[in-house]
Amino acid sequence: MSAPDGLPPLRDVVARHGLEPKKALGQNFLYDLNLTGRIARAAGPLAGVTVVEVGPGPGGLTRALLSEGAERVIAIERDPRALPALAEVAAHYPGRLEVVDADALEFDPRPLIGDGPTRIVANLPYNVGTPLLTGWLDTEAWPPWWDSLTLMFQREVAERIVADEGDRANYGRLGVLCGWRTEADILFDVSPSAFVPPPKVTSSIVQLRPRTDPLPCRVGALESVTRAAFGQRRKMLRQSLKALGGDPVPLLAEAGIADTARAEEVPVAGFVALATAWDRARGR
Repeated sequence: MSAPDGLPPLRDVVARHGLEPKKALGQNFLYDLNLTGRIARAAGPLAGVTVVEVGPGPGGLTRALLSEGAERVIAIERDPRALPALAEVAAHYPGRLEVVDADALEFDPRPLIGDGPTRIVANLPYNVGTPLLTGWLDTEAWPPWWDSLTLMFQREVAERIVADEGDRANYGRLGVLCGWRTEADILFDVSPSAFVPPPKVTSSIVQLRPRTDPLPCRVGALESVTRAAFGQRRKMLRQSLKALGGDPVPLLAEAGIADTARAEEVPVAGFVALATAWDRARGR
C-alpha cells in the first residue's frame, strides 16, 4: 500500500534497499510520515524555498519537505546505500531534489543554492549534530546564507542550545554562541519510540533564527574566551581566564563583570564584552 505521497511506505523502502540503520553513522530512521510532515511544517511555509537537508537516509523527511511544497531540496547523504532510495524520490519529484553524495562536515552547499530563501531542515545524526551546528554559526560573515535552522537533537543538546545564565545546569559555550547570533527555541519533543532503532534518549526539534544585528564581536575571540571560562566553570573567572594568558582582572573590569563571577553567571552580552576587551588588550 502506498503512502499519501504516492511512494511506497518507508519500511518497504528500507527493506527493499537493505537500509538497516548503522550505529556507526548515527542513524535512527523515522518511519511516521505524519511526524516527518510536522517537522517539515515547523520550518514554515516552503513555497519558493530551497531546503538543505543533512542525513536524509531513506528519505522520510525529504518526502515531507517536497510534499509540503519546498521548491528544491538539496539532500546531503554520506551513506551510499541510501542513494538508490533517494533517486526514487527524485524521480517522483522531477527537478526538485538534488542528492549529494558527501560528508556534510566537509561539503559546502552554497554553490548549489540559488537566489531565493534557504533553510536547513534535518534530523541530524547524533554523532555530528553539534559540529554541524557550530559550523553554521561560527563564520565571520553575518547574516548567514540560511534563513533558519530547524533541526533535531538529543534533548540534552537542545537544552544546551537554548540555555542562558538563568539555566546554569545547561548554560555553556554552545548556549553563548547560539544566544549571541540567533534566537533559539525548542519546538517539540520526539519520543524514542518514533525511531528505528529507538535511541535511549528523547529528541527535540530546535529552531534557530539568525539575529539581524548581533552584538559586534570577533568569532574567534568569543570562542577563546568561552573555552577558557567554561573549561573550569566551577572556578571564578579571575582564575579560569588565566588560561588566556596575562592578568584577567583588568579585562573583567573593562567588560563590567565581577572578578568573583563564574562562567555560568555571565550573560551572552557579558561574554561579548569580555571577548572584545581581550581583543583590544592584544591590539586586535
